[in-house]
Amino acid sequence: MQKEEQYIKRCLELATLGAGTVSPNPMVGAVIVYEDKIIGEGYTSPYGGAHAEVNAVASAINLLGESEARSIFKESTIYVSLEPCAHHGKTPPCADMLVSLGFAKVVIGCLDPFAKVNGLGVQKLKDAGIEVVVGVLEKECQFVNRRFFTRIEKFRPYVILKWAETKNGFFAPADNSQRWISNNASKQLVHKWRSEEDAILVGKNTALVDNPSLTNRLWTGKSPKRVLIDKNLDIPQDANLYLSEESDLIVFNAIKTEWNGKLKFIELENFDLYLPQNILYQLYLMDIQSIIIEGGAKTIKQFVDADLWDEARIFVGNENWSNGTLAPRLFLQPDTTQHVGNNELNIYFKN
Repeated sequence: MQKEEQYIKRCLELATLGAGTVSPNPMVGAVIVYEDKIIGEGYTSPYGGAHAEVNAVASAINLLGESEARSIFKESTIYVSLEPCAHHGKTPPCADMLVSLGFAKVVIGCLDPFAKVNGLGVQKLKDAGIEVVVGVLEKECQFVNRRFFTRIEKFRPYVILKWAETKNGFFAPADNSQRWISNNASKQLVHKWRSEEDAILVGKNTALVDNPSLTNRLWTGKSPKRVLIDKNLDIPQDANLYLSEESDLIVFNAIKTEWNGKLKFIELENFDLYLPQNILYQLYLMDIQSIIIEGGAKTIKQFVDADLWDEARIFVGNENWSNGTLAPRLFLQPDTTQHVGNNELNIYFKN
């Protein structure tokens, strides 16, 4: 079991290399081992590309040559962090490939909850006479794919709340002016997060006060889809959100539905009724697997009050204010705390 955990840990390291590129697919890593040596490894390609198992097989063939690799596979174990797929999607089923190559053993971190896979990949392998082990570092494997699992099981994106507050709990100045709480290192970290998630959301007031573009400028990688809540379409067309065409802008409103390239207006009936629920369901239908709720305080509180959040990342600055808008309250102890320069970063998981 110790060796199995060691190789599954390597699968998880590989899986996270796909962060920000594989959605709405899961992040998966695969490692091929022959006589206690890794002969191939891979992780899921950007969406539409090869899966982790295919890339691991290709790396082994590249290392050993096709003839020798195919011979060795019959005495090898392939470790994979998530159950191999059993259905035709963008690519053929990985379970079928592993059967055709005749692997001796397959070790799986956790099952895939997707209805077309859940247990079926394992069954295909067993039916072919392959030894299968399931559940090695299961919780760790589920955690890496918490975004994918949330979308499949709850029919909504994984929701990350993010804000900065002062030492004494203020979120923004009382006069609605712009005043930074987090430091430059924290800002850069936030842009890294943007590159890893599918979407980022703000409300109208934040868009008016901060005039953000919500793009990723301080890190490598893509910019997320940008989501704006603007009931009466009050944000002017010369705002940074509209001027930037780096990624989609989705505007939830009560006026119109209109799609024009990367600009998408979506009208919600009974706008103020179950607003967080309706927004998340619409985003789920658009294959958005994860979203950062960035502000403002009222918007974040709506998601907290609706109990529609999974993770919260809260920066605490190093100064106190005499007044202002109070930050939302979770009434939980942080799961982890770390320092980012002179800021404190507290991370909470709801479940």
